[in-house]
Amino acid sequence: MKAVGVAHVALAALLSGLALATQAQGGFPLKESVEASIHRGSIVFHNYCVTCHGMNADGQGRAAKLYSPRPANLRISPYSDDYKELIIRQGGKRVARSEFMPPWGEELTDEQIADVVAYLRTILTP
Repeated sequence: MKAVGVAHVALAALLSGLALATQAQGGFPLKESVEASIHRGSIVFHNYCVTCHGMNADGQGRAAKLYSPRPANLRISPYSDDYKELIIRQGGKRVARSEFMPPWGEELTDEQIADVVAYLRTILTP
């Protein structure tokens, strides 16, 4: 019975060592890391936002020409992370912005919204 317990401990140590090695060798970042949040945010952005805001988040998406005012250029947005989160969650009309920006608060999770904001922070043009 002791041999089985020792084997389990050894296996757990081996697996955790492999996980750390994978991380060190360029594998996926840990879920709680900023890098993982940015990666997830880019996925959410490219699934929900690209049609209007464009692949480069410059407000030049395929549907942009249908709207007046045009979608925001998120690469030069002067707004705080909190305000961006509010716009994403409540939509443009609720925060006195474009009525065409839909509210995503019931569609996206809190984590997804935070991840999109983290992604947008990385693409800002100084």
